[in-house]
Amino acid sequence: MAIRGPRLEFSVGAFLLLALASLLVLAVASTNQRWGLGGDGYELKARFTQIGQLRKQAPVKIGGVVVGQVAAIELDPTRFDSIVTLKLDPKFKDLPADTSAGIFTSGLLGESYIGLQPGGDPDVLKSGEEIVFTQPAVDLMQLVGKYMFSGPANAGAAPQDAPGADAPATEAHK
Repeated sequence: MAIRGPRLEFSVGAFLLLALASLLVLAVASTNQRWGLGGDGYELKARFTQIGQLRKQAPVKIGGVVVGQVAAIELDPTRFDSIVTLKLDPKFKDLPADTSAGIFTSGLLGESYIGLQPGGDPDVLKSGEEIVFTQPAVDLMQLVGKYMFSGPANAGAAPQDAPGADAPATEAHK
């Protein structure tokens, strides 16, 4: 039986440390975490009446490109609106003051994200300011329910086989 030397033990230990480090990188990358302390971001706030399935750390996109993430979601105790804090990459700090924000879904049942649409105002949003123009999330289940259970287009009309339904028709033909 071969005797284990210090070189073999060192190489096995180094291999295990490398494997653990790569697993840590994979775990952080799969949860959209950033390596920094988070102090170098550019924060904006947006007020929504309905946020749907939006979660913390959801992506913030401009034209389909990820430029940041949702840092926090809070409820305004006086107006009962959701206040969403967006943390953007500092290189996008010159967003026009008339930028609009909307909550969208990737695909039919995909993740929710914030979509920003820059405007044309020469003034820019400063860190900590609020985006005024917002569009709330669309609740797909509520829309499907309205469509399925709304009935025919003439839902306000009386049914043909209801008692007295043909009385006005006969009077109209006289």
